[in-house]
Amino acid sequence: MCVGLRDFDMAHLSTRRGNGSPVRGNQQPASYSGRTSYLGVICAVPPDGYILRRCSHLKTVGVKEGIQRGMRKNSVSELSDGTKTPSAAFNFCEFFAGGGMARAGLGRDWHCTFANDFDPMKGATYRLNWGDADLLVEDINLVDTEQLPGKIDLAWASFPCQDLSLAGNFAGIGLRTDNEQTRSGTFWAFWRLIRGLHKKGRAPRQVVLENVVGALTANDGRDFAAISAAISGTGYRFGAVVVDAKLFLPHSRPRLFIICVRDDLEIPRELQSASEMPVWHPATLVTAYGLLSRTSKKRWIWWKMPTPKKHSVRFADLIESIPTGVEWNTKAQTARLIRMMSPIHRAKLKMAMKSGIRQVGAVYKRTRVENGEKIQRAEVRFDDIAGCLRTPSGGSSRQSILMVEGRSVRSRLLSPREAVRLMGLPDSYRLPSKYNDSYHVAGDGVAVPVVRFLAENLLEPILQNQKTLRKAA
Repeated sequence: MCVGLRDFDMAHLSTRRGNGSPVRGNQQPASYSGRTSYLGVICAVPPDGYILRRCSHLKTVGVKEGIQRGMRKNSVSELSDGTKTPSAAFNFCEFFAGGGMARAGLGRDWHCTFANDFDPMKGATYRLNWGDADLLVEDINLVDTEQLPGKIDLAWASFPCQDLSLAGNFAGIGLRTDNEQTRSGTFWAFWRLIRGLHKKGRAPRQVVLENVVGALTANDGRDFAAISAAISGTGYRFGAVVVDAKLFLPHSRPRLFIICVRDDLEIPRELQSASEMPVWHPATLVTAYGLLSRTSKKRWIWWKMPTPKKHSVRFADLIESIPTGVEWNTKAQTARLIRMMSPIHRAKLKMAMKSGIRQVGAVYKRTRVENGEKIQRAEVRFDDIAGCLRTPSGGSSRQSILMVEGRSVRSRLLSPREAVRLMGLPDSYRLPSKYNDSYHVAGDGVAVPVVRFLAENLLEPILQNQKTLRKAA
């Protein structure tokens, strides 16, 4: 049974029941099985080979060599013991690795030589999907350069974002010399490693830093300026782009990516723009650039990338008809959620009901100030795009959905599988058993197709150019 708009105060809606491991151990490392086209990009996938069940409520979109909808077997690009195969052209280290979404996005042409995260739960999830041959679960402040491999093509760091957003009251990254470190201040611990490698003559060829767009404005732009000064002072040219996952997925998730290239690498001209490009360099980024030091500006690059083709995947396509890990709310709970809506959002719901087609709305609970008082509101969107996934902590609510079919309205939390689908991960990706843990892995991650896009349009061309130059010499 479902609740109609006229039944807000009626109870009860019948429900349908849906449905770590140790941090260290000697279990056999898993492999990842090549790459698949998922939502229009090529990405690595965890073991077990098959991607995405054939079902009416889920669509896969292929853009490479006639990739079909439904289940697809993938080729192997790493051996089960984690050794490198000839198909892996580049290597990388993954810091603040979480569930390994940067690794998934980089794909089969990249071989991971070191991965690190502080969180045991995330470490267990990483191991579950990628094995532990390269994983170190440890505070990055305790990691030493001697633990890192000799040659590093790329160091990827999605350092914590809490203190660069409202969740952490914009505390910022602090100073490198601070005795007490903020969560986002672990950037300095990461950069200590980069500086150490630089002094030893083996700095990574490329570094990518990923964080929330708030990093541009935190502390009136001083945090971004401090990060930029650290980069330029360690022998890198660099530039930043803001990429929203909604360009590739039905998921609104704008993120800042700072791409750094070691001084001795030649950057192809076609990857550099003479000035900012609005699609990748919004006003907040241009303003933040204006606040940089003269030295940082001299090393700055306005990265040039193509505009991706519009994808056709809808939020509703990723929703499970029979959800796993969550239950549908009771009729009374759904009615309560709808009563929390402002008139504007109730009007959105009414329009969805009148449309006559099945629609799925994304719902977040937010605190708003109305008539001088704080009030919790449920805010819904029916534009077939999910709201930005967040971690289920730090004051951020978990995302719910409204399933609307005519006058029938049902509600529930977003399921763990739906959450990782919104990050671009295939159904073969293994999740923690607890709901909050799964949601945390997804909410803390980086969108897989965005990583692939950056690799394909910047990271790989730059590295491949060096190989071409060496051959020519």
